[in-house]
Amino acid sequence: MVIDPAPFSRTAVVDPDHRHTPEWRRALQASLPVGIGLVPLGIALGVLVVQQGLNPWWALVFTSLIYAGSLEFIAVGMVATLTPLPYIALTALLVNFRHVFYALSFPLDRVKGRLARFYSMFALTDEAYAMSVTGDRRSMTGRVMVYSQLYLHAYWIGGAILGATAAQWIPENIVGLDFALTALFVVLSIEAIRAQSGFAVPTIAVACALTARLVDAEHMLPIAMGAFVSLLVVRYFVTRRKAPADA
Repeated sequence: MVIDPAPFSRTAVVDPDHRHTPEWRRALQASLPVGIGLVPLGIALGVLVVQQGLNPWWALVFTSLIYAGSLEFIAVGMVATLTPLPYIALTALLVNFRHVFYALSFPLDRVKGRLARFYSMFALTDEAYAMSVTGDRRSMTGRVMVYSQLYLHAYWIGGAILGATAAQWIPENIVGLDFALTALFVVLSIEAIRAQSGFAVPTIAVACALTARLVDAEHMLPIAMGAFVSLLVVRYFVTRRKAPADA
């Protein structure tokens, strides 16, 4: 009697990663590399809060309630100069307009529970979105997604509190903190490209970005994102139509 070892070998590979490892630990392992990039950014935000003359507690308020990355840096200056609320709302819409497109592919259906879904939508940052759509679907369960977002949020809050607390000892013109976000997105982009089967999608993204910059540099982001999503939709229907013919 011959026994096929393939099913047992597949089970042995899957079990250690997906059954025996707690979901909170999987989320911690997945979020740690991103968190290393978020901490210095949070420190920079905390330093900026103090340098703008605001109470250090504002760092906790911004990171806990707004939690929008680049918008928080802009909001610090607006709050410090008492900018009217309508202008703040318009700025928030323009800066975070890209999140409208995130909802098209973010796997919110994996998250169970009303409270967990509400927080997952609130904590849908660029980094959390990239982790959810490029990670292994078997390991990136709903709980892992929410735990990852909690960890990322904690890294951001912790960095901001640390920066606000130590602002008096940190030089104003420190070099390198402003590049941490760019470096973080470069790493996420490389991982996303490696997860693709080809270079069609990255090429489309670069082409949309360059075209949008030539058309209107001040509104580059919404134009590029709109064109990118439109082309992805067209590519999806074209690929879907060719699939039966190839089969």
